[in-house]
Amino acid sequence: MQQDAAKRVGTISSVGPLVATDRVSPRRSAVRRNHYALYVSMAVTDGACVIAALLLAYQFRFAVLLPPRDFLLVLAIAPLATVVVHLGFGLYRTHQFSSAEEFRRIIFAISTVIGVIVMCSVWSSASTSRLWISCGWLLAVVFTGFSRRAWHHRIRHNRAAGRLTFDTLIVGTNQEALYLAERLSASQFGYQPLGFVSTGSDDRTVLNGLPVLGSIDGLRPFIHQTGATCVFVAATAVQSEDVKHVLKARRLDGVEIRVTANFPAVLSATRFTPQSINGLIALSVNAVRLTRSQAVAKRAFDVVASILALVALSPLLAAIALAIRLTTPGPALFRQQRLGLQRRPFKVLKFRTMVTGAELMLADLASCNEADGPLFKVRQDPRVTRIGRWLRRYSLDELPQLWNVLRGEMSLVGPRPPLPTEVELYEEWQLDRLEVRPGITGLWQVSGRSDLSFDEYVRLDLFYVENWSLAYDLFILAKTIPMLISTRGAY
Repeated sequence: MQQDAAKRVGTISSVGPLVATDRVSPRRSAVRRNHYALYVSMAVTDGACVIAALLLAYQFRFAVLLPPRDFLLVLAIAPLATVVVHLGFGLYRTHQFSSAEEFRRIIFAISTVIGVIVMCSVWSSASTSRLWISCGWLLAVVFTGFSRRAWHHRIRHNRAAGRLTFDTLIVGTNQEALYLAERLSASQFGYQPLGFVSTGSDDRTVLNGLPVLGSIDGLRPFIHQTGATCVFVAATAVQSEDVKHVLKARRLDGVEIRVTANFPAVLSATRFTPQSINGLIALSVNAVRLTRSQAVAKRAFDVVASILALVALSPLLAAIALAIRLTTPGPALFRQQRLGLQRRPFKVLKFRTMVTGAELMLADLASCNEADGPLFKVRQDPRVTRIGRWLRRYSLDELPQLWNVLRGEMSLVGPRPPLPTEVELYEEWQLDRLEVRPGITGLWQVSGRSDLSFDEYVRLDLFYVENWSLAYDLFILAKTIPMLISTRGAY
């Protein structure tokens, strides 16, 4: 990719002096048209998802195949309301934020759309009910979530084919800029680095296979020369005077602007509040901890969801327990001490997947450990029973932990509860994952499970601790089911 970029860019001397114009390049116009067509199509499916959700909810509540005319007239405003509200929440600029942030905005947008439709129905004779509103909201979130997932799959396919990508100039030639170029070249987020723009006295002409085009004074000519559609600024490489050139390019040339920030990965822009201080721009970082009301809501959700799940899954739980008792000697449940919130010990419940006395055989298998750090994992563990291997493949052995959730020892979403022996080997920074209740599922489980290294596993947990929210919990729960079905990383 870097060789192709260098060939496209060429050198300044080969094309002679360049003059910046205020005219948008054909390449940027094509990128804008592609994104515009994409978001128009997404808007159509968003409206269709809301209409389908409300119609299905109406049929479920009132058992009417064809709703009355008054209801259909109210429903007619759904597509327009959906598009307007989604525009207001920035849901047609999905290239500017993460999937989790998009999901959070979808929840708020759907809630607003349903509220608008309900308000309009008050002024008509259309029949409504709390059950219809609740079912309509839930189905709209589910349908829109699946629709967006399908769109993102198509976006990734287009990016792999070289479409919907941003040809990017990197401002800076320091270590951060080099690291940025490596990350963008290897990422699937649609950025293709074309070259560097220097902010100091750097006489190098090539860095890591990409050309150094020249000084930032010539940023706009470089943009027109290369047809770049994005400028990515390495924050540690620029001064305030340099930023003026970047902002001018944004204003006159319409390129996308990205600026790195020396913060841990943060999901939501709402955690940052820009503030002007005597001509300087500062970012105020808001605390991520749940408020008292949010903590109560999270706990209430855990209790209600765990009760409903235990009731709904009781036949499956009984069948699994019976199968374990009939196929292997020993109890159906396995209890093991783990550490939870603030290192408080508790007994975690699991369906037994190993032979009785498996823990006594651990020392003999120490040399077969395939995991790094304090974890122990063996793909073909001889202690695992025949039915236990099937349970582990689909993580059904974790279902009894719904009782741990109901008791308040765990949450539905959170880091996995570690063994006391594992915590003894933790480094200081790794202990931060114990600041929240452990969960049945979490970011680790939906990101690869046992295929990940221990450091990646801990970093994902810390990312969750730094970014946890009710919407993020729902996002992780929504991703859990496809991951379980795929069985990736389960052993």
